[in-house]
Amino acid sequence: MKKLVLALSLLSLFAVSGVAQDNKAAATTTQPANPNQADIKFDKLKHDYGTIKQGGDGGCEFKFTNTGKEPLIIGNCQGSCGCTVPSCPKEPILPGKTGVIKVHYDTKRVGPISKTVMVQSNAKSGTITLQIAGTVEAAPQDEPFPSGNSNKNGAPFEKGN
Repeated sequence: MKKLVLALSLLSLFAVSGVAQDNKAAATTTQPANPNQADIKFDKLKHDYGTIKQGGDGGCEFKFTNTGKEPLIIGNCQGSCGCTVPSCPKEPILPGKTGVIKVHYDTKRVGPISKTVMVQSNAKSGTITLQIAGTVEAAPQDEPFPSGNSNKNGAPFEKGN
């Protein structure tokens, strides 16, 4: 029994030391950042609609520049919900050139706006989060014009009186 416990202990010790060495090797083989890598700089990171009417124009734009030395490729743009729809350039943005990310918010929903758009690219700055904010105010309701077929009490007029 003692030999079995000793054998299992030694086996566990070798397994743990092997995993520790693998983790050390993985930690030391990280690659240095590419100094020529693409990078992205936005004119603004937040758009505030202020107060907007229900059903109003929920569009806005985020302009950016590739400040790196390689082409910038935007791999994915995703809104935080289905009411926030971004549209990102599909073609690479060359160094020094600009691009636009268009965002449309569905203004049918009344109340405060606080949404985000995640922009994933090959930029050295990594994933960027854009924000939209504001308030959607309910549209005024049209009241029907009285037809003249009732008196002040709301009862219909009787013919012949």
